[in-house]
Amino acid sequence: MFNNKNIFITGGTGSFGQKYTEILLKKYRPNKIIIFSRDELKQYEMAQDFTDSAMRLFIGDVRDAQRLEKAMRDVDFVIHAAALKHVPIAEYNPMECIKTNIDGAQNVIKSALLNSVDRVIALSTDKAANPINLYGATKLASDKLFVAFMAFATLTL
Repeated sequence: MFNNKNIFITGGTGSFGQKYTEILLKKYRPNKIIIFSRDELKQYEMAQDFTDSAMRLFIGDVRDAQRLEKAMRDVDFVIHAAALKHVPIAEYNPMECIKTNIDGAQNVIKSALLNSVDRVIALSTDKAANPINLYGATKLASDKLFVAFMAFATLTL
């Protein structure tokens, strides 16, 4: 499924992104794995751990639609794992959580459409099922955006 494909992972330096990259490199032969994150230290560390020629590291933030669109060119699969995930931090910084988890999701969707990406996989959380805090509410909104995107994409394909 992922052999000879270009795979783009938002939040790729996080725990999920690092483990998924490890699995992709062990089980498949991707053409490129593009790690998109804003954490330069984690990107540096990841570059030390993953030396495969398929690896590409892009500094960027899902809040930056232009950078996201440019970095997503010629991508077959997008795995959207970027999010502000810490409940107390989200509660104390609500607009930052909204900008990343909701606006960032919308930017991923727009960039995927503009770049004719084959498949988009968005990570969710159990906290979105019945949200009682801002983090869960933003992830619920993000999920709703991706569901609407899939309905739209199905209609237009």
